[in-house]
Amino acid sequence: MTKLSALIKPLGLFVLIIIFVFGFKPFTSTIDPEKALINETGVYPNEIKRLSDATYLVSVRTPMPGVTANMVQWWFSDFLQTTEHYNWWHPKDHVWMDWENKQPGKVVGASHLVHEYIGQELSKLRIQFINASELFGYDPNNDNTFIICARVGLLDEKINIAKMCHIVRNTLDGAEMRSRFWLGHISKRQANETVSSFNGLIGNLAFTRLFALDKKDAENLMIHAQEEMKYLAKLLPALYETNKAKEV
Repeated sequence: MTKLSALIKPLGLFVLIIIFVFGFKPFTSTIDPEKALINETGVYPNEIKRLSDATYLVSVRTPMPGVTANMVQWWFSDFLQTTEHYNWWHPKDHVWMDWENKQPGKVVGASHLVHEYIGQELSKLRIQFINASELFGYDPNNDNTFIICARVGLLDEKINIAKMCHIVRNTLDGAEMRSRFWLGHISKRQANETVSSFNGLIGNLAFTRLFALDKKDAENLMIHAQEEMKYLAKLLPALYETNKAKEV
């Protein structure tokens, strides 16, 4: 018992250090895309939340009347090709775009290179689209659901800074998009792969995230996502029908 008592204080100190550095759930993933797969419409929350590992969750719901999940898939995999198209998506915030590793009719494996304003800051990003199974553990895409997930990185540096998913489900009057962003997931990037690095280790510590992640940035992202997806919901039905008619 004496030996056990002697170990309690240093062990408690060690636990406190672990909690301070990693958060209260150091080994529990805060990536929870499955919460956007609910069947009910109109209940997915618009919210900003600091999570237990000090990352930020940004959650956005966009009603898309007259749109289908297939239309959104077509937008990303087939239609979106030029800066002009990108500007239609958000006339004020979207400045420039290009693709890397893009194959016709596909989006997984491609990286969307963009310059866009999020708040007052011009962000230069590399959005690498990945298989949904990387975040879900399986691929939940089906005839009524389109899911697109990505690692978000800096365009001018080989660093990823966030993860995201857009989940589009068909409804009685169109579709509903549920977007989910997890800010503060840092990793070094080599081509399309993430690799271990000192910067990634330090950047993913909870106390680093507490100082580095600003709630205002999360708020700006929420506003930007709400606006751009509303633009997309308005333009897609007519755009889709016009282009499909040309193919006939």
